[in-house]
Amino acid sequence: MSSKFVRIMCVLVIVVCSVASVGLSTLLASAASRAKLAYTDRVEEGQPPEVALGIALGAFRGIFVNFLWMRANDLKQAAKYYELNQLAEAITRLQPRFPRVWVFHAWNLAYNISVGTNTRTERWYWVNAGIALLRDRAIPANPNDLLLHKELAWIFLHKIQGVTDDSNRYYKMKVAEEWHSLLGAPPVGDPKDRSRSGAIARAAAFLAPIEAAPTQLSDVIAQTPSVRTLVDRIKKEVGEPAAIGEDREAGPDQIRILLRRHAMIVAMQKSSASKRAAQSMGERTRSLMSLMDDPALKDAWDAYLAFARRYMIERVYHMSVSDMVRFVQKYGPIDWRNPAAHALYWSATGVERGLLRVTDRNRRDYDFTNTDRLVIQSVQELYRSGRLFFDYFAFNLNLGSTYIAIPDPSFAQTYADLMEEIDKRSTFDGKERAYSMYAAGYENFFIDVIMYFYRMGMRDVAERYYRSLAVWDRVNTNDPNRAEKYAKELDEWVIGQIADRQRSPNVAVQEVAAALIGAYAYGLLGGEMQVFDANMKYAAQAHAYFMTHQRRLSASDPVNARMDVMEPDFRIHAGIVFAQFMTNLTLDQAAAAYQAAPDDLKRYSYDIASEAFRDPENKDLAVNGEKFDLVFGEPAGMAEHRRMLENYFKAKQERLNLQVEQK
Repeated sequence: MSSKFVRIMCVLVIVVCSVASVGLSTLLASAASRAKLAYTDRVEEGQPPEVALGIALGAFRGIFVNFLWMRANDLKQAAKYYELNQLAEAITRLQPRFPRVWVFHAWNLAYNISVGTNTRTERWYWVNAGIALLRDRAIPANPNDLLLHKELAWIFLHKIQGVTDDSNRYYKMKVAEEWHSLLGAPPVGDPKDRSRSGAIARAAAFLAPIEAAPTQLSDVIAQTPSVRTLVDRIKKEVGEPAAIGEDREAGPDQIRILLRRHAMIVAMQKSSASKRAAQSMGERTRSLMSLMDDPALKDAWDAYLAFARRYMIERVYHMSVSDMVRFVQKYGPIDWRNPAAHALYWSATGVERGLLRVTDRNRRDYDFTNTDRLVIQSVQELYRSGRLFFDYFAFNLNLGSTYIAIPDPSFAQTYADLMEEIDKRSTFDGKERAYSMYAAGYENFFIDVIMYFYRMGMRDVAERYYRSLAVWDRVNTNDPNRAEKYAKELDEWVIGQIADRQRSPNVAVQEVAAALIGAYAYGLLGGEMQVFDANMKYAAQAHAYFMTHQRRLSASDPVNARMDVMEPDFRIHAGIVFAQFMTNLTLDQAAAAYQAAPDDLKRYSYDIASEAFRDPENKDLAVNGEKFDLVFGEPAGMAEHRRMLENYFKAKQERLNLQVEQK
């Protein structure tokens, strides 16, 4: 072979490779752009010195990062958690495009480090740090990565919404407090429209002003000029900046404080302890309340709050308000104070963004199956605990707080619809497989649904779901007795189910809640006192059974047991549920339920009825003009009842304070 021929072939190879490299680089650039994988070697202001050193090392960066990993493990073993947290930040800045680096450190913060601390506040600090690492830094750097979304959803669903952590109830309250501050009190139910579509419409309408708010303060002022006056007066009279946007006078921390104070004032004005609280409020809070009460600033407040809330959600929490509205319309009336709502948001968002990157070649790299399971489990949790009763005012004043989550049946149909969607992109096929986790989950879920509606007294709905489940075509075929089991009458079938499931916290909450609401709705309102007595007796028995077998206090939280999914005192739990039940009724319905109730329930609802149904101009009258005392007569023993509740929650707080001092 001549040297000339070799040279010609080499030139041809170079030309072919050059042409191929142009096409390949175009494909790689397109893929990187689609996946948002652009990388930079710039050192940003405020980054730790390890980042600058790692970048300066160039090709030796990998060796340096390995050293940091070993150093991080040593700090963990030495329990130097704060130093470890700083080092973890350096590692993630040096490896921002490696999702498993973020996942490792978030898991370390939320799980390993948190359980090594002693108090519930310490634990929450580290759990929240793990959430913030993924939500605020990892996902913005890797916005289409499915793994990061799945892991973030898992922390919300397992660590916070679950009951395996001894301090889980406190975590739930902190999430509820955070999102109550951010969005304000959620909309109340409409007694005239209890339909699923009506609930979804109210939840979407609640977010609509935030979604429609401009993203720049200058645009808000252009639409509502009085916002400039409001912002200036907040800075002058309250002493804190409130302008966000072009001038950047206020940052996220200032806006968070402002929204929290606003929510506290609104909650205080609705509280029976408002007078006592008003006497102890600080000068800044008084000044802010004065601005809130100024009728000339009402439109300015509406416009500014919508803008500030959108700013916080999108710039600080890295969530999309439009997606929040869309998920409400798709899944149901989501209460964003519920941890399961955020598990649903991040898992569903991860699936949607992952689908943008998946191809036939890389499909095996995407864990859609387990992420879809988190979507399903989040919907399950919203069904089991979607209606949330949280005393924001008492929690912030350390007065002891009510946190009760009861089932929201709106999400039962969501689960059925969701299974059809997920079935299309999964390997699930109940007709060909003897056993499937999807099919088992579906059957177990609707067993709970049937039991709930049955206990509520809605027998027709329970019967419909029961018959639908009996003939479901994707059922597991490994149970030879299934046909016989579903051939029973509904009453006999329910009795058999309850005997095996009462120790489960999900079943216990749903059984007690359904029995109480059935007692109030069908017993008191329906005039069926036998139904009231039977359901109250069943609720008390189910509550006592669960508390006897499952309630255990822990060292990290001596106030709320790990399984405290209900108030441990049944009288208080039943009374709080009744008081909240009254808030969803019209005046006539509330009066009927109140008058039929025994005095021990009346005492829990009297103050709330007084707040909701008294004429604000004439306190002697109800809002319909009747004498208030004729409609809602004050039951005997109200003073003692108020002291009892105050002492009950005070004792909880004292036990917590004592535990903190001992640590």
